Amino acid sequence: MCGNNMSVPLLSEAVTVPGTEKETAVVIFLHGLGDTGHGWADTMTSIRLPYIKYICPHAPRIPVTLNMKMTMPSCPESPEDEAGIKRAAENIKAIIDHEVKNGIPSSRIILGGFSQGGALSLYTALTSQRQLAGVVGLSCWLPLHKTFPQAASGSGNKDTPILQCHGEMDPMIPVQFGAMTAEKLKTIISPQNVTFRSYPGLMHSSCPQEMSAVKEFIEKKLPRV
Repeated sequence: MCGNNMSVPLLSEAVTVPGTEKETAVVIFLHGLGDTGHGWADTMTSIRLPYIKYICPHAPRIPVTLNMKMTMPSCPESPEDEAGIKRAAENIKAIIDHEVKNGIPSSRIILGGFSQGGALSLYTALTSQRQLAGVVGLSCWLPLHKTFPQAASGSGNKDTPILQCHGEMDPMIPVQFGAMTAEKLKTIISPQNVTFRSYPGLMHSSCPQEMSAVKEFIEKKLPRV
């Protein structure tokens, strides 16, 4: 299958998991196709840090096609909804702006997501002028990849660390897509800031080992202040 119908997260509302003490950092995490913010809010709660607020937006189901052809030259190009992707990214940037206005500097914000949410988090970070603390992309790819590195010319995240994780048995987004995405990212940002981890036996989902890596990344990039 060359293309895949995905719904672009145009944010309508979000599940927020507040900190249990003074909030000095934020993690914004975007869900995948057919999910809601609730699922990942529960997952984030299991690895939460008391001084961090977790925001898990819901995405309305708007069917558009995102191109997942990164390593399959035998496939014809799948059309990407460039306008929809850019519009969704602007919505994510608006959430980041809102948190900054509320007193959390962008350098204390991590943006992440799973599947289409991870794809959108990568695109948003690479086209944002605000410097983030880090980016997490799980089981995902880079949308509009042919527009990079030019699309990142004004990005504030050329030196921002990215953690990419992928299941080696993913039937929806093959691990090769993740590996090729990581290599593409190394041409856009500092290569030493791109970490790619794959998990044997893992399909299109997360696992405790992966979430442990995510928690470690968050703790390292958003230390207590």
